[in-house]
Amino acid sequence: MDEKKKEIVSELQFIKGVGPVRAKALAQEGILTSEDILNYFPRDYIDRNAVSSLKALAVKLRQDDLFKNNISQTFSLKNEVIAIGQITDSRETKFGKNKKLLNLILSDGSGGTANILFWSYTDYYKKAYPVGELVSVSGKAELDKYNRIQFHHPEIERFEPEDEKLYRLGAILPVYPMTQALKNARWTMRQLRQTVSTVIENIIPDIKENLPLSLLDKYKLIKRNDAFRHLHFPMSVEDISLAKYRMKFEEVFLFELFLAVRQKGIKLNEPGIAMNPKSRRARALYESLPFRLTDDQKKVIRELTDDMKSGFPMNRLLQGDVGAGKTIVALLIMLDAIDNGCQVAIMAPTEILAEQHYHTIKDFSEKLGVKIVQLVGGQRTKARYEILEKIKSGEANIIVGTHAMFEGTVAYNKLGLIVIDEQHRFGVAQRASLKILAEASYGSDKRMPHILVMSATPIPRTLSLTLYGDLDVSIIREMPKDRKPVKTNVVFESQLPKIYDFIRNEVKQGHQAFIVFPLVEKSEKLELKSATEHYETLKEKIFPELKCGLLHGQMLWYEKEDTMKAFLAKQYSILVATTVIEVGIDIPNATVMLINNAERFGLSTLHQLRGRVGRSGLQSYCFLATKDNYRFEFRRKDLQEEERKAAIIRLKTMEETTDGFHISEVDLKLRGPGDVLGTRQSGLPEFKFLDLVNDGDIISTTRREAFALIEDDPHLRKPENEPLRKEFLHQYSEGKMYFDIA
Repeated sequence: MDEKKKEIVSELQFIKGVGPVRAKALAQEGILTSEDILNYFPRDYIDRNAVSSLKALAVKLRQDDLFKNNISQTFSLKNEVIAIGQITDSRETKFGKNKKLLNLILSDGSGGTANILFWSYTDYYKKAYPVGELVSVSGKAELDKYNRIQFHHPEIERFEPEDEKLYRLGAILPVYPMTQALKNARWTMRQLRQTVSTVIENIIPDIKENLPLSLLDKYKLIKRNDAFRHLHFPMSVEDISLAKYRMKFEEVFLFELFLAVRQKGIKLNEPGIAMNPKSRRARALYESLPFRLTDDQKKVIRELTDDMKSGFPMNRLLQGDVGAGKTIVALLIMLDAIDNGCQVAIMAPTEILAEQHYHTIKDFSEKLGVKIVQLVGGQRTKARYEILEKIKSGEANIIVGTHAMFEGTVAYNKLGLIVIDEQHRFGVAQRASLKILAEASYGSDKRMPHILVMSATPIPRTLSLTLYGDLDVSIIREMPKDRKPVKTNVVFESQLPKIYDFIRNEVKQGHQAFIVFPLVEKSEKLELKSATEHYETLKEKIFPELKCGLLHGQMLWYEKEDTMKAFLAKQYSILVATTVIEVGIDIPNATVMLINNAERFGLSTLHQLRGRVGRSGLQSYCFLATKDNYRFEFRRKDLQEEERKAAIIRLKTMEETTDGFHISEVDLKLRGPGDVLGTRQSGLPEFKFLDLVNDGDIISTTRREAFALIEDDPHLRKPENEPLRKEFLHQYSEGKMYFDIA
């Protein structure tokens, strides 16, 4: 430990009741200063008015039946509950080799009881919580098969006599995170409360306000020092609510401020290309389309052309569900750029998707005198040389390709617009490389290209405002009029023969089908179906009269490309596959999607798989197959209650809606923001108070205020904004770089 940490630990150890051993345990948890203790917030509160009796809790849990309640009601089941009671019995059961299960029976005098189960540290818990001990238990409550309440390894704390007295008098007691390291150092909840109380009384007078007074008044926010006091030692539930709202506002406001500073800095520092929105080619294509654009498509086109004529580089995300018509919107904008003397690049994550874009764009625009080339890996040397020459000379108006587009050998000629499809499949470095090549294509008169990134993975609004906060966002929600919603049903394995007959009938009508399995090869550990194993059965026994193809992720890239091309050319009636088809080429003729072991797939994957059908005006169908002993399977010991319920919610959601944005909201609620689109790696900060699932209103409010403030005071130099500037640069040091150019 360095000298600074030794000094800090020495400071903390002299707080009454701490000492060197406990101070060292705090240091292991990252609590090194008084400020760290101040920010060690309670994870819950014991409130006499909110603690449910065990009898009432049992009734509530029995009522929360997933097969009776609607989907939205089930999310509350993920929350922890607090129970207060006395240990009335202690039972130990031996199992396996030298393993023990400890069951502490909790009773609260209401006529209800609960089993508190510990599978490890059993000797410790047995000694620490003997019969007769009054305890508080915090954790996930569930019913066992006999409808008895049980907690598995909950947080459990001895209820000190002083705490019991305060509790009986109606005081609200904070519950702090209590790790095993703290317990080993003989920290108790009461000692933690006393330590925090001592620190707060010493440090709160020195806490300075960091938000402008105008915002405090406008949104009725309590002062920062009051927020800390209320969070640690509230006098009422309202105190907690006011304090949390204040802290949510502060943390997300500072982040939105960073996004606003970054966006303004980029726009002012990087000269763009002002484009005339009057495009002869775009108008000609629009008037020749065999279908009408939706109102959403028209609105998005206006947003994009406004960006491109502004003189600032466009940085926009275009969201649209599978089949919403993003490609035609992008093509109209591309023609606008070409008529303004610019080259255009469209980048796709796979070669087959790039080839699909190439043919689609060529069919629509070749008659307008547009020259299109395709740049992908594996091209012959002579062909590649000719393509590179056309790009360099400017003869090629549109370049369609994959990762090969940002290799150093490619020299563009006034590359003014970059379109990136399925943008989450590309890394930041790859996008930056293409941007640098575009900038260099203007020679000494450097110009930043307009960038349009597209995603068919709907992102919840709250995530869009944070994850892509420095991008402008356009959304196409409205589906083309000729598209029919895919009919979706959960089916059981005993019904599969009927589904196979249904597929056979669809093929007789000239259509095609996907059959998806979760694994490539059979696994002994996972009782899931495998694509290779079942492919042979399907081909030889179930559909011997039909042509079946096989596609999975372990095939070489060119094998996958050849298989998909063969399926597109109708050489196969049925394609047996894994999730490798989740994002891929359009097969307008495919009308059936059968997904096996569907309960094991995430919502986003299920929705993307379903999006492989319904790509034309033909009525399409999606079958989500699971086992007949459905409920029994979900009660297996290796599946947690929460996982079991989440799987049911996913399947019910898929049956009930085809709206990708609604599905993404459900997915966010089930998985949390950290797992949706890998936001832990996205640069999104770890918010302590903000709930990205439910706090959409406060995100919108703070975003509006932050962007307006930076528009008014780009450097935060006004006297009333000085405290905010100091706090902002303390949390987002990168912001100084943008302040210097803003």
